[in-house]
Amino acid sequence: MAEKRFVYADNAATTKISDAVFDAMVPWLKEGYGNASSIYRKGDESARALNKAREQVATALGAEPREIFFTSGGSEADNWVIKGVAHSLAAKGKKHIITSVFEHHAVLHTCETLRKEGFEITYVPVSDQGLVSVEDIKNAIREDTALVSIMYANNEIGTIQPIAEIGAVCKEKKVLFHTDAVQAVGNVPINVKEQNIDMLSLSAHKIHGAKGVGAMYCRRGIVLPNLIDGGGQESGKRAGTENVAGIVGLGVAITNAIATLPERTARLRVMRNRLIDGLLTISHSRLNGDREKRLAGNVNISFEGVEGEALLLTLDANGICASSGSACTSGSLDPSHVLLSIGLPAEIAHGSLRLSLSDETTDEDVDYMLSVIPQVVDKIRAMSPLWEKIIAYS
Repeated sequence: MAEKRFVYADNAATTKISDAVFDAMVPWLKEGYGNASSIYRKGDESARALNKAREQVATALGAEPREIFFTSGGSEADNWVIKGVAHSLAAKGKKHIITSVFEHHAVLHTCETLRKEGFEITYVPVSDQGLVSVEDIKNAIREDTALVSIMYANNEIGTIQPIAEIGAVCKEKKVLFHTDAVQAVGNVPINVKEQNIDMLSLSAHKIHGAKGVGAMYCRRGIVLPNLIDGGGQESGKRAGTENVAGIVGLGVAITNAIATLPERTARLRVMRNRLIDGLLTISHSRLNGDREKRLAGNVNISFEGVEGEALLLTLDANGICASSGSACTSGSLDPSHVLLSIGLPAEIAHGSLRLSLSDETTDEDVDYMLSVIPQVVDKIRAMSPLWEKIIAYS
């Protein structure tokens, strides 16, 4: 193998906080500790910082500042939107929600909670390339449909959904449309007005911001019930003293992400494609998800005869941080619901590898992964009785 180095290739899980974000946050962790709800100068300084960050997030999304509500992250924003719309429209007889089978668990588990409360959930399928059909959404909408919630880009296989087209259908049918854009914000161009997005969720730590802070966009005119009652923060909709430092960092992170988007994604696509081409030379491998309609930094490949946990641990021993199509490392032996939804058999889904790149990924990192991963796959296969059967019958 090549000389060992450290390669972080799990940016879809979380990103390293950038120097610019860190430097912007530090003053608000030390000198700028005032409560933004206080009327004296130190509090007013914090309030001004929040207002600036709100403007930055709104600008990045093509929204208005008053349509941005800060949260603790994407999961909270998803819960707020889905439960809020469901509960507010239930009184009007609208108790039907449409989502897809391969959403993030923040959406799927929220919908399951609502199902137990008596709401009806329609889960539209995805193609074997990991794409939602606009026609399926259109056909699923009913008179009692309250909300359509479709993720912008899948967190595992990186496929980018036809959001503008889905938004147009929802607008025509007069149904509210939400997108979980946690993976997409800062990685693809987004304009909520042009794409007919009514509500959107995002998270700072996916774009080199801090963990524990995110935002919800909610189109002006839509009134959601409060998720957290208490003080008057976030226009009285989301109580709790604001995380000023984290929110300031989000403003910087999203501004920088948008400013560098064209050149960054062009560079990432080159590295992504080189990784895909190189890894597909390994026998009995396949790319998961559409090759072109995917995030610039996402690679997801399955290797037959390989077990996900062994793959991750061996890669880690060689300095490569990645993730797998198996949730075994989090205490579950179930394969990824995303990979099952695109038609992968469970035994192949277990042997999947996700590599997610960032602007800090280098060509040398790609070289190293292309050197190490084939050898790791060969090593695991050499010890696998399953691989012996695959070879015998192929």
